[in-house]
Amino acid sequence: MTENSARIFNTSSSEYIAMTDKNSLVDNMSVYPAEVTVTTTDNEIRTTIQQSLIDPDAETHVYKRRWYILLAYSLLACTQGGYWNTWGPIAASSEDAFGWSDADIALLSNWGPISYVLATFVMSWVVDVKGLRWACLSTAIMVAAGAGVRCITDQPPYVKWTVNLGQFLNGLAGPVAMAVPPVLSILWFPVQQRTSATALAAFPNGVGVAMSFLSGPYMVPDRISNQNITASNYSSSNTTERISQERHDIMIYMYVEAAWAVFVLLLILVYFPAKPPKPPTLSASVERMDFMTGAKTLIRNARFWVICATYGISLGVFNCWQSVLDVILKPHKIDESEAGWLGFYSILAGCVGSVILARFADVFSRHMKMFLLLLYISGTGCFVWFTLLINGTIPESTYSLYAAII
Repeated sequence: MTENSARIFNTSSSEYIAMTDKNSLVDNMSVYPAEVTVTTTDNEIRTTIQQSLIDPDAETHVYKRRWYILLAYSLLACTQGGYWNTWGPIAASSEDAFGWSDADIALLSNWGPISYVLATFVMSWVVDVKGLRWACLSTAIMVAAGAGVRCITDQPPYVKWTVNLGQFLNGLAGPVAMAVPPVLSILWFPVQQRTSATALAAFPNGVGVAMSFLSGPYMVPDRISNQNITASNYSSSNTTERISQERHDIMIYMYVEAAWAVFVLLLILVYFPAKPPKPPTLSASVERMDFMTGAKTLIRNARFWVICATYGISLGVFNCWQSVLDVILKPHKIDESEAGWLGFYSILAGCVGSVILARFADVFSRHMKMFLLLLYISGTGCFVWFTLLINGTIPESTYSLYAAII
C-alpha cells in the first residue's frame, strides 16, 4: 500500500478493498480509482480487477425482497438435485418394471456430472454476462423440460430414451443450481449476511437429493421385496400385474415431479430480476472482470486447479456413489427402503453440517487448511468404517451403518 491509497475494511469478512489511483487522491476519495485490489488480511489471496470503478457516493439499499429471491432460487436448486437422484432410490422397481440393469441406473445418475461438464462454461458466461435472471430462468426451463420428457411414455424400449434425455436436460441445469449461491449473496445481501445467505442457498440442492431418497420409495414401493416368496408369486399373471403396477407408480411419480417443476418455473418467470435496483454494498457495485479475461486468468492459476481438483474429486465421487446407493447395497441384503433412509440421513447431516461448519469456517478462517484436513481425514475414516461393515470385516449393525454414513 502506498500513501496515495485508501482502504475500505470489512471486519465481517476479513477483507478490504484497496483503491489506488496512479496519480493521487484528492480529498481522499474525490478521484475514482483506475484499479481495485481485493485481498485478505493475511495477504494470501490478491486479485486485481483492472479498469473497475467504485463510486463512494453511490446509493446502497438492502431490499426485503431478497428473501423471496433466496426462496425461489432454493426451490429451483432443491428441485434440480432431487430430480437428478430420481432413479437411484427406486432402482430395484425400475429395473423390474422396464428390464433395466444396474448399468442403466448408473448411467441415469451419471448424466448429472456429464451434462454439468458440458454446460459449465456456457452457463458461467450466462451468469456473468446476461445476469441471474436469464441464468435461473433457463435453468428452470431445462429442469421442467427434463421432467416433462420423462412423462411421454412408460413402454420399453422408448422409455429408456425419454428418461435418459430427461436426465441429460436436468443435468444441464446443474451449474446454476449448484454454483450460483455466492453470486446471489453478493448481489442481494449485505456483507454481514453473505456467509449465511451463501450457506442457505447452497444446501437446498442437497436437501432435494435427500428428499428423493424418501419420496422415491414412498411413491414407488419395492413390490418385489414386499411379496411373499411362494411359487404363486412367480406365475406369469402375477409378474405381469406387478410390472404393470410398478410402471403405473413410476409414471404417477413422473407426473408429480413435472407439475412441481412447472410451478417452480412460474415462480422464476413471475419475478426474478438480474440484480436489485441498488446494490446492498459498495463492493457489490464493482464492475466485474471481462468473462474471457477472467476465464483465461483462472486457467493459468495453479492454485485454482488445486482447489478445483480437491473439491471436485471429493464431492463428485461421494455424490455419484450415493446416487447408486441402492444398487451398491442390494447384494448385501439391504432393501430399497432401508437404503433410502441411509441416503436421506447422510444428506440431511451434510446439509445441516454445511450451515454449522460455515460459521466455524468464518471464526477459524486463519486455520482453514488444518480445518479442511481434519474434515477430510474424518470423512475418509468413516468411508473405511462403512466399507468394513458392509463387507463383514467387522461386526455389522444397523446403528453402525447409520453412524458411519452420517
